[in-house]
Amino acid sequence: MSYANFVPTVWETGINRDLERKCVFAEDCYRRYEGAVKRMGESVVIAGIAKPTIHNLDKTQAAGEIASPEAVESSSILMPINQVSYYNYEIGDIDKAQAVDGVVDALQEETTEALANQVDRYIASLALDPQAACLGTTKGVTGAAGEGETNVLDILDAMQEKLMENDVADSTEIVVTVDPKFFTRFRREYTAQDTDNSKILKSGKVYYYNGMKVKVSNNVARSTESGKTYSHVMARTKRAIAYVNPVTHTEAYRPEKKFVDAVKGFILYDAKIIRPQELVTYKVTY
Repeated sequence: MSYANFVPTVWETGINRDLERKCVFAEDCYRRYEGAVKRMGESVVIAGIAKPTIHNLDKTQAAGEIASPEAVESSSILMPINQVSYYNYEIGDIDKAQAVDGVVDALQEETTEALANQVDRYIASLALDPQAACLGTTKGVTGAAGEGETNVLDILDAMQEKLMENDVADSTEIVVTVDPKFFTRFRREYTAQDTDNSKILKSGKVYYYNGMKVKVSNNVARSTESGKTYSHVMARTKRAIAYVNPVTHTEAYRPEKKFVDAVKGFILYDAKIIRPQELVTYKVTY
């Protein structure tokens, strides 16, 4: 059977590599715990420690006693790994497909894009999590804003201001992920103001605004209220969401009742907000 010649590790390596490139939301997650789990149902314990109190001494007190040691509160977050996205499709004759230049690469490309969309939609949905602070609901516009409207740059400013109030340092990179409609309005307003940072990056999907990285994705979480659809624009640091993708599996097989080869596989992953103070959202309609 021709599927015996299929080399799944080639696909697994390619899918893992290309997922990194195609996932907009996953790209900006905290991934320190990537190798900690191997199977579905396992969990990662993410330890957290509160900031200690900082005391001051002037020179007249330098020889005196310092404060007693405080008990620094610690906390931990349990992150179960339970998300599985899989594929299973006929490929005809695998040997013939591999012999035709570009066919296998095209199949892998399509598979990777579909998996990346699933992962990104899941991470984007964390904007609906109760831990994600929503700063307001508004209509995003360019130019002067009327009642119930907010200029798109003002929306970005409000999210950055809130993160700064939450003690996110100036040196910490903030990533804002917006939907295409927001991005179009942002780009027009941004260009109209002719700011110093008007150069678009090579990908064509990223701008910098006031030091924040602005990225566009069609997977931004959406909700519907009173007949209106809202996009949940998300601003966060790269420590706000933990993401784990420990397992990618691909295999070829021969369906019992068909004279064709098939390929099936899955990715195991999960994500969780671990620093809610470093993530804010805004509900925007257009």
